[in-house]
Amino acid sequence: MRTAINTLIATAAMTTTAFAANGAQADEPGLLAWGFLGFCAIILVGQLVPAAMLVIGAVKGLATAPKEAKNN
Repeated sequence: MRTAINTLIATAAMTTTAFAANGAQADEPGLLAWGFLGFCAIILVGQLVPAAMLVIGAVKGLATAPKEAKNN
């Protein structure tokens, strides 16, 4: 399985170089491309902010024991 994965990665790396080496000038990204990248950035920040708050400990709800556990 490892040999197959390495072969696929090597093949993909070679084909990417072959397609990119045609000498044609690349176009500038348009408004739609920048909008898509901005949307991806918003999703990334929206996922990282709550995760960082949990790691830092700003949310106390996960660290406190439930009331039922204190009565026993």
